[in-house]
Amino acid sequence: MPLRLSEHLERDRPRERFWAVGPAALTAQELLAILLGTGTRGQDALAVAAEILARGDGSLRRLATRPWAELARIPGVGRAKAARLAVAIELGRRIGTELEPPPERIRGPGDVQRYYGLRLRDLAVEEFHVLALGSQSQILADLLISRGILNSSLVHPREVFRAAIAEAAAGIIVVHNHPSGDPTPSADDRAVTRQLVDAGRVLDVPVYDHVVIGGGERYVSFAEAGLL
Repeated sequence: MPLRLSEHLERDRPRERFWAVGPAALTAQELLAILLGTGTRGQDALAVAAEILARGDGSLRRLATRPWAELARIPGVGRAKAARLAVAIELGRRIGTELEPPPERIRGPGDVQRYYGLRLRDLAVEEFHVLALGSQSQILADLLISRGILNSSLVHPREVFRAAIAEAAAGIIVVHNHPSGDPTPSADDRAVTRQLVDAGRVLDVPVYDHVVIGGGERYVSFAEAGLL
């Protein structure tokens, strides 16, 4: 059972340990406690941090997929502290993006995974994006079309191609994530893809690929798999 903050010697409290040994030596619970700053009546910051970690089964990556409104309802958190946690995680994601800058041109599905992987792989809900490309495969725009379970009622060709045509796209790649981490295309994924490919032929805005983002570095490319 984690110790309460008041039960720690002063030198062993998270903020003091931060200055003594540096952030890399602190546990996730201690880092979260420093971000929180304070707890609530009957629960100090370390106890609240333990409750927050439990919502992600002890994993920071899984914690990052939890809805922030859910974390805000934990006693001792609230909207302001939940926002602080969300900002810290978003800054970490952006650091990762800076370490590996996204490609300016798309030469294959690996580039698509590099462009979207960090943003989509840990989301708790599905997001459907359209990558509008120019005639030289340069990225013109990243267009978010929908959030939620992928099906033809949420992803309609009208919305997809209206956005692409507004960007004067020569062609598009459609992308979505699987929160389960398994990028294997579902029956709905295949049905939506067929519908979009057919519409693209009529409108002369080809669908070059549909890439499903999974956990880690995993992805499935419809073009590579011969599913287009």
